[in-house]
Amino acid sequence: MACKIANTFGIDASCRRYIEIGGCDEAQRVVRMLTDADNPLLVVGEGSNILFTKDFDGTVLHPAMDGYDVTVCPDRVILRCDSGMKWDDLVETCVRNGWHGLENLSGIPGDVGSAAVQNIGAYGTEAKDFISAVSVIDLQTRTGDIITIPATELKYGYRYSRFKDEWKGRYLITQVSFNLSVTYSPRIDYGNIRSILREKDINNPTAEQMREIILDIRSAKLPDPKVTGSAGSFFMNPVVSTDEYLSIKEAYPDMPYYAVDDRHVKIPAAWLIERCGWKGRSMGKAAVHDRQPLVLVNKGGATGRDVLNLCNAIQADVSRCFGISLKPEVIII
Repeated sequence: MACKIANTFGIDASCRRYIEIGGCDEAQRVVRMLTDADNPLLVVGEGSNILFTKDFDGTVLHPAMDGYDVTVCPDRVILRCDSGMKWDDLVETCVRNGWHGLENLSGIPGDVGSAAVQNIGAYGTEAKDFISAVSVIDLQTRTGDIITIPATELKYGYRYSRFKDEWKGRYLITQVSFNLSVTYSPRIDYGNIRSILREKDINNPTAEQMREIILDIRSAKLPDPKVTGSAGSFFMNPVVSTDEYLSIKEAYPDMPYYAVDDRHVKIPAAWLIERCGWKGRSMGKAAVHDRQPLVLVNKGGATGRDVLNLCNAIQADVSRCFGISLKPEVIII
């Protein structure tokens, strides 16, 4: 176990073998050369959405390719981006070139391939809104052939894709294709974006202004993983039936919610966690962030087990108080 695995939680974790992949052609060659001795396999980008509770007794594949190509049409842009490109570099590139849609996803750590797996989302926007296809190499057959899967076959949902469930561990993502617009239509009806625009006396924000606002909001309430180890939002917002919500609301009249459809609502996990008294609290060297309860942090020297114990304690309290099961957004190894 001599090969260290990079991860934004800052957890000390190793693997038997670590292979960095610098391009799509190299990815094909690497997959064709894999043997049973490399099993199990794990694909890790920046490690921004993963918690290691132990060393990984297998081979880690790290896509490091970060190029892109673009086709500009009269009303839209088709962007094919390598999976190893940092997500925020992609957003910055799009904003700079006038390729619109991803502005509200500014500042999210991780890479493009992980974004396609996780269906990242923030401030009223999800990656699935703009992903048109994902190109992959099958790690089971190991032929090295690149297969392009339309987004319609990925069953995208809230922080979900088939890559997280039935296809978990099966594919190495090489490229993600995005369908973007040449016309900017800002999404401002989420969080405190409107109030910030009023404070800045901005009526019709440009894409550049929106990106700056989103980055400012995130930096004000979220820790910089380069300074404080974390994986961003640790828990998903639970979706419950409307009847269940109304039942809980009788005891907690101030409980916020967002309508999902006619029969379901989404309850902010941050509110549940804070209401249970966990905001800013620590368990050993792991803690709940003092500004954003959705974020668990490594105060320095925490193990993955420390973070997992904190996660379990929070889940138990939320279940006891509200009868709601919190599910981690972070992948736990």
